Amino acid sequence: MTKLRVHNLAVSIDGLATGEGQSLEAPFGHAGHRLMGWFFPTRAFAAMTGHEAEAAGAGTRGVDDAFAAATNVGIGAEIMGRNKFGPQRGPWHDESWKGWWGDEPPFHTPVIVLTHHPRPDFSLGETTFLFRDAEPAEALEIAREQAGGLDVRLGGGPTVVRAFLEADLVDHLHIVVVPIVLGRGERLWDGLEGLEERFDVESTASPTGVVHYVFSRKAR
Repeated sequence: MTKLRVHNLAVSIDGLATGEGQSLEAPFGHAGHRLMGWFFPTRAFAAMTGHEAEAAGAGTRGVDDAFAAATNVGIGAEIMGRNKFGPQRGPWHDESWKGWWGDEPPFHTPVIVLTHHPRPDFSLGETTFLFRDAEPAEALEIAREQAGGLDVRLGGGPTVVRAFLEADLVDHLHIVVVPIVLGRGERLWDGLEGLEERFDVESTASPTGVVHYVFSRKAR
């Protein structure tokens, strides 16, 4: 059965998954690159961004790389929120914006972008972006139809992940707790009291200082 999976969602020790003031220049707001500092050096990230073409074997190996690499295994579609796709708010005044990822996005699958504002679908390389105004359950059905029997990745941001957790639709949740205090931004856990009762939870500490938590859905 198709599963809904969250991977590599980094959260500060005060529960914030992005900083305040997200913009084109600052995708994570005032957090900068601090939430993803464990991820960017990995071999998996180098492969996603094409850096291996510049240097064979580029990137670090180890705990962080193993978790980072799992994000692409068995994935046939992604769901993401409007804010992950780009910094615009409200109606699409500029449809020339094609996302943060350039001409060859790293997804290589259909991507459902959740938005209340209509916009034509388009493709870049092997990735097709479909813009839909849909509640979590409906969005998941659309993604499952696109996934061809593979799993669906829930890409974020934190508001979208929280909505799918509230709807009890997430089967696999990989959270990376980063030892920083942001103080302001978008919280992940608000309204999710008792969430742990639905999941088996495992943790793995990394030499980089982060701790990987994997929440696996208990049998329903």
